[in-house]
Amino acid sequence: MSNALGAAGEIAIASLIKGAPLASSLAQAFKNKGFTLALVGGPVRDAILGRLGNDLDFTTNALPLETKKILNEWADNIWDTGIAFGTVAGKRGDTTVEVTTYRSELYDIDSRKPEVEYGKDINGDLARRDFTVNAMALELTTDKPEFIDPFNGLKDLAEKTLRTPGSPQDSFNDDPLRMMRAARFASQLDFEIDPEVLIAIKELVERIKIISAERVRDEFTKILMSTNPRKGITLLVDTGLADLVLPEIPKLRLEVDEHHHHKDVYEHSITVLEQAIEHEDRLGGPNLVIRLASLLHDIGKPKTRAFIEGGGVSFHHHEIVGARLAKKRLQELRFDSATVEAVETLTTLHLRFHGYGDGEWTDSAVRRYVRDAGELLVHLHVLTRADCTTRNRNKAARLSAIYDSLEARIEVLMEQEELSKIRPDLDGSQVMELLNLKPSRDVGAAMDFLMELRLERGQVGQEAATKELLEWWENRSTK
Repeated sequence: MSNALGAAGEIAIASLIKGAPLASSLAQAFKNKGFTLALVGGPVRDAILGRLGNDLDFTTNALPLETKKILNEWADNIWDTGIAFGTVAGKRGDTTVEVTTYRSELYDIDSRKPEVEYGKDINGDLARRDFTVNAMALELTTDKPEFIDPFNGLKDLAEKTLRTPGSPQDSFNDDPLRMMRAARFASQLDFEIDPEVLIAIKELVERIKIISAERVRDEFTKILMSTNPRKGITLLVDTGLADLVLPEIPKLRLEVDEHHHHKDVYEHSITVLEQAIEHEDRLGGPNLVIRLASLLHDIGKPKTRAFIEGGGVSFHHHEIVGARLAKKRLQELRFDSATVEAVETLTTLHLRFHGYGDGEWTDSAVRRYVRDAGELLVHLHVLTRADCTTRNRNKAARLSAIYDSLEARIEVLMEQEELSKIRPDLDGSQVMELLNLKPSRDVGAAMDFLMELRLERGQVGQEAATKELLEWWENRSTK
């Protein structure tokens, strides 16, 4: 293994020099003050894998105030919001660093926040890390950079296995969020989880309840935004974690009896997610909203399932129920309001296309489709196309062709009428002047009428709109 350690160290050093040349100057700054500094954790793993980024984690024997002094001289700017936990961060150029004093932590059984005690050496610091592949370090202040791997993380990295440095039960009891991190790393790195680690997760799954919604959200988001979200989501479901943090997903595994057949809704949802990812280039790259909407679009089905006499199953209005459930769950996970509203809208609209038939929609219906989607129109295009998971190639080709025709019609109307900027032909001030009104509900009703006119007939111009408005007002006033 010594040869492997040497090779791994050389790879990590080469990657570090190439990807983060400022690390050596930071190490020299600590060495000049008589302190150690080692690259640690995920950056070492990523350096060996050839995927080192610009966010680097270091550990040192310098106490936090000493670290702060050194970073004040080395970095362009620093922040010490984590100094109570031994961490000071800084940024120089494009490189962001976090430097943490060696730690050995004590956890309260009912809290994720540790009581921090500063450690005496790097091995003790590495022992508290979540997984062995994150418990490797590259000491940079020795005469020659030294690769440190006390828990065989390099071996696990080569075998693509997630193990804990010590007992997984102790690790997850100390920090239950590590259970979700296991699923996240499995997704991000395409690793397998050691059987003992899986057993520990299933035993301690209830411990996730002490973790804040924000931290759960962040880990779930990283799983969803990974290159292989299926793997992480499946682990959450299979271990029981999803029952506690995202219960709507395991509920999609509906039982199917021999008389009432329907698609496996869970498998369908994961497939929709994967197919949406294939079309994300239309959205400029990885997109959280489309991934959330794809995964959650059918979560209303379990509550709306009804068996049809003679066989078959219906899910009437599952899009409405699902939108409400998605909104509630995402709010509880503390997603921002814009994301929540976007996923709610897409879930509500995801079935709308199926009323298009073979293209029977009027131009008015197409305008409404665009109006209701608003800024999410391309998201809706992606979701609708991804929602076709039929194995019948002819049916799939037919649905794709029909949606092609809808998008083509939208493009034509966009050019003719600027559908993305649908507005009535008269504005509020013109309405008040024409009808001699002050700001009131009547003005709102008049604007609603003009919007309906716009959607039904397209742009009619101010003269025609004025005529229609006055006739509407006169008829309304005489009722």
